[in-house]
Amino acid sequence: MAGKRRRHTPEQIIRKLREADRLLGEGEEVAVVAKQLEVSEQTLHRWWAQYGGLKAADVKRLKELERENQKLKRIVADQLLENQALKEIAKGRMKVKSPYAPPLLVGGASRRRCVGRRLRRVRPSGARACVALRG
Repeated sequence: MAGKRRRHTPEQIIRKLREADRLLGEGEEVAVVAKQLEVSEQTLHRWWAQYGGLKAADVKRLKELERENQKLKRIVADQLLENQALKEIAKGRMKVKSPYAPPLLVGGASRRRCVGRRLRRVRPSGARACVALRG
């Protein structure tokens, strides 16, 4: 029978790992320790692999760094998409399609409209789109 799923904070995990180490030092089996801590053996092993020698402050800092890393990856991805759009525009690939004539390269106001449409497709942040449209 599966128990209720619960998310543990890093501080709770560190506390439970300390308790597990104490119980194992007293000669308890891993299965018994896991049951007393109300987690599975697999979870206990995963926690040892992830948080083995860390202190609560270290774990908190690790989580902060992981969140910051995700944020920076998102920013880099947005920047990459924007750069690709601007490279296409700079190479003159922005063309107006007309049912009555062959595609034409655009310039002036038409080019700005095409740039705006392209940037909306890429969806950069508002500030980035404004900077790109100025150029």
